[in-house]
Amino acid sequence: MNRKTAPSIKDAVEYQLLLKPYEKNILDNGIEVYSIHAGAQEVIQLELVYFAGNQFETKKSVAAATNFLLKNGTSKRSALEINEAFEYYGGYCNRACYNETATVTLHSLTKHLSKLLPVIQDMVSDAVFPENELAIYKQNSKQRLSVNLQKCEFVANRLIDSYVYGGSHPYGKYTEATDIDEISVEDCKNFYRDNYLNGRPIIFISGNLPADCITLLNNHFGSLSVTKESTILVPLQQHPVSERTFRIENDPDGVQGAIRLASPFPSRKHPDFKRVSVLNTLFGGYFGSRLMSNIREDKGYTYGIYSYIQNHIHETAWMISTEAGRDVAESAIQEIYNEMKKLREELVDEEELVLVRNYMIGGILGELDGPFQIMAKWKNIILNNMDEHYFYDSVNVIKTITAEDIRILANTYLKPEQFYELIVY
Repeated sequence: MNRKTAPSIKDAVEYQLLLKPYEKNILDNGIEVYSIHAGAQEVIQLELVYFAGNQFETKKSVAAATNFLLKNGTSKRSALEINEAFEYYGGYCNRACYNETATVTLHSLTKHLSKLLPVIQDMVSDAVFPENELAIYKQNSKQRLSVNLQKCEFVANRLIDSYVYGGSHPYGKYTEATDIDEISVEDCKNFYRDNYLNGRPIIFISGNLPADCITLLNNHFGSLSVTKESTILVPLQQHPVSERTFRIENDPDGVQGAIRLASPFPSRKHPDFKRVSVLNTLFGGYFGSRLMSNIREDKGYTYGIYSYIQNHIHETAWMISTEAGRDVAESAIQEIYNEMKKLREELVDEEELVLVRNYMIGGILGELDGPFQIMAKWKNIILNNMDEHYFYDSVNVIKTITAEDIRILANTYLKPEQFYELIVY
């Protein structure tokens, strides 16, 4: 090696990206397990994904409450004992509830997996939902909601979704304090029975896995009572509002307005989705985007502005999000529309397109750095009922999309009249 000669610089687009394949196993009761054995560190991530999101509730907020309270007591262990078990073995258990799915996630040292699996099994098969734990949850949830409702950005996020999807749609409905008050132990037990005890989870496990990993999983989850067949998620009817422009007064003393623009967009299975991801990155998807360069760097209206496509399984929305001073909020929206107009009328120069390509490929390289990140990619693909071709097609689109392709997409999707426009002051 000649250290007087600098190594050649290689653009990210020149790399050949490979998605490490998973191994699939079926437990005795039909539960699917997707595993990736990789990584030098002796750690694992286990995730149980249940189809138990708010799409399946008949009463608002029951799905989230049920998911949270899984860790707050079983017939064998109190909430304190469950938490002490994870702490003793250096593990961390988290729960999360989304629109279609709800998850139970464990991070653990590989050597302690066998000690913590019985606790996870207990949570998903024997939760009892103590009255006092539900009361604490309701009190904390209402307090958190009360604080958040004072924040314009929180109110804006709730409202824009309800405008795009409709207030009764899982993507558009939001919780009020009265909804939390009405949750009962019986509601949680019924939801738990229908969607956890009888539900069919999908298991994702990754990291430096023990040799007997699948046997351990089968011993603890292969005998669960699964009565539901595999869940097929059916798109629900959207009922968007007819009005397109909204100005909401939330904080009379506030100095900023929360700006949200949103346009309905098809799911990731739409043929334009992969190409629109490139257009979105260029428009507002990273720190060097058109929106950031204009509205932050040039005009100084905001500390940051981003656009993104919401990560929904079914129909989704193209969202633009920022906060700006009251006196410049309207001007910021006009500048957003100006940038849309430029993309509709002018071709992107090659230098900017190369920069965006390298940024996106570099981002994917980072997302493949480690078994947990690789499994996150696979999880997204599997839950959206796709295969590895989606990943490789996406990479190919990033490398081959042209300036003319981007202008055609902008003329299709970046039209002001297609966007809901909201400012919450």
